[in-house]
Amino acid sequence: MTRDAVAARAAELRALLDHHSYRYYVLDDPEISDAEYDRLFAELVAIEHERPDLARADSPTQRVGARPSAAFAPVVHGQAMLSLGNVFTDQELADFDRRVRERLGHDDVHYVAEPKLDGLAVSLRYENGVLVRAATRGDGTTGEDVTANVRTIRACPLRLRGHAPPRVLEARGEVYLPREGFLRLNENQIAQGGKPFANPRNAAAGSLRQLDPAVSAQRPLRVFCYGIGEWLGGQAPASQEALLAMLAELGLPVNPERRTVVGYEGCLQYYEDLGRRRADLPYEIDGVVYKVNEVVEQRLLGELSRTPRWAVAHKFPAEEAVTRVLGIDVQVGRTGALTPVAVLASVAVGGVMVSHATLHNPEELSRKDVRIGDFVSVRRAGDVIPEIVGVLRERRPPDATPFIFPDHCPVCGSPVVRDEGVVARCAGGLVCQAQRRETIRHFASRRAMDIEGLGDKLVEQLVLRGKVATVADLYRLTPGDLMDLERMGERSAAKVVGAIAASRHTVFPRFLYALGIPEVGEATAAALARHFGDLEDLMAADEERLVEVPDVGPVVAHAISTFFSERHNREVIAALRAAGVSWPRLERPAAGPLSGKTVVLTGTLEGMTRDEARAALEGLGAKVASSVSARTDYVVAGRDPGSKVRRAEEWGVPVVGEEDLRAWLGEGRPGQG
Repeated sequence: MTRDAVAARAAELRALLDHHSYRYYVLDDPEISDAEYDRLFAELVAIEHERPDLARADSPTQRVGARPSAAFAPVVHGQAMLSLGNVFTDQELADFDRRVRERLGHDDVHYVAEPKLDGLAVSLRYENGVLVRAATRGDGTTGEDVTANVRTIRACPLRLRGHAPPRVLEARGEVYLPREGFLRLNENQIAQGGKPFANPRNAAAGSLRQLDPAVSAQRPLRVFCYGIGEWLGGQAPASQEALLAMLAELGLPVNPERRTVVGYEGCLQYYEDLGRRRADLPYEIDGVVYKVNEVVEQRLLGELSRTPRWAVAHKFPAEEAVTRVLGIDVQVGRTGALTPVAVLASVAVGGVMVSHATLHNPEELSRKDVRIGDFVSVRRAGDVIPEIVGVLRERRPPDATPFIFPDHCPVCGSPVVRDEGVVARCAGGLVCQAQRRETIRHFASRRAMDIEGLGDKLVEQLVLRGKVATVADLYRLTPGDLMDLERMGERSAAKVVGAIAASRHTVFPRFLYALGIPEVGEATAAALARHFGDLEDLMAADEERLVEVPDVGPVVAHAISTFFSERHNREVIAALRAAGVSWPRLERPAAGPLSGKTVVLTGTLEGMTRDEARAALEGLGAKVASSVSARTDYVVAGRDPGSKVRRAEEWGVPVVGEEDLRAWLGEGRPGQG
């Protein structure tokens, strides 16, 4: 290619990559596969490597390129980044609306309502359409320069879209971590011996303020824009509604849940509707923000010293409760990790009775200084896992007792060792009954080998009596081995042994998940199974080959490689195969109507289980997701489908029935919903 042709191709690739990043990260509606995007990206990297003069600051290849910073430079905001006042009750909201109406002199006030994300406020300064600086809110007047880190957020455009962006545009928004990304980040933190983040907001803030942008790039940060600071060149939109539409046209992500409402009644209706759907959102929110729609009215209302009079945050009730610590236990997990767990006086948190709360690890226990007898504030992290937020020190009783973390395993007595991070582990391995017990429980669980009747109490007895040392020993059990156990008669014993025998015939993804490989959950197990087809190929793969699998990075690849390199694990796998555990080889799905499609299952299917339907769809090349989004291609609805059908209708996603599912599986042809 000539020099001009190479330059033209580089420009074409930048435009293509910007377009597809916008479709994927902002519109949630990709047009090409991840593999095709990676191919285009690699081509641009190669061109810029050969022709450094063609590299540009707004190139997609430059999202991670800055050197680690020793500190964050201060940034003085041209216009102060104000905070919002809060209301907590319907009456406080009514009072806010009344004050607005009185100051404006009319009752027909329109507001723009949108979710209040639990993240970190940032300003994004674009000059001539190119991102030149990003800063945190700081104290509202002066923030910190986090440009290098914000550039790693793929949802944040390095160059604005459109033909005539303003000469200067300072967009303001919220950087956040999606729920799924937060859980994945904490799993990685714990697996690497690090300290888990307390909540998505802390995780987002910590990720954005990393001194090394390469670390920020590994965190799945997203951003939603909600307003502007400085705007030079052209007329700024005259309403909040028009402003958000303009930001979206420029390629900046804005929240799709926004809505224009009228008056107090409209605000309250939106608040109640969003509250009902809060758990279904892919990110954490802690309330709703209302802003007077018309900019001229915003100016009439003005500002207080730190908050605008024309906007307010309506907070959801805090999902925390106060209770007392009755004791602290230490649980030993499948990998030997020792986790301190507070035993609590039962208390309702977010509609669920809670009597235990995790303290994560010894360092977290020490940092929070939780003592037996303390009164503590408890919440459900991610609305799921109970955790202690903090100690009410003013209520600490004189006899509150500090907890001394054991230096020997409470189950087997083996020494407790600390890895390079903060995790304490039992050194006993399979000598430790707790690790053996948890491994067998995981292996028999519903989403693994699905051995019906092999519950926690039975597993515990099998381990304590020495009847089972590894998961392979399960397949040697006879009814006679079980009949001397508690609550196990002849009929029950035969039923359990029959269920164990039935589990010999499984599918490859289930077997991989059942092995309990560190870092490998259901989704990763399915991806590995689809990529390699069978166990022998997977076990022979080195880390370089493993990272070729979608969603498998260096950390996961190392964990998989290490697992299969251990002699004990290979011996157990060989014993399982010798016991007759088998599965059909998975062929890579041929290109077809479902290849690359995302399908969500909901409701009860009459002729098959949800897991059977999932495995069958994945065999046709589909990705089976758990929640509905704009990226969903089909929702399969069985009996009593629940809220996912409503979400599909909101997103315009086709809803099909079980007959259509059977047509897919029988003929590989999507039905019509």
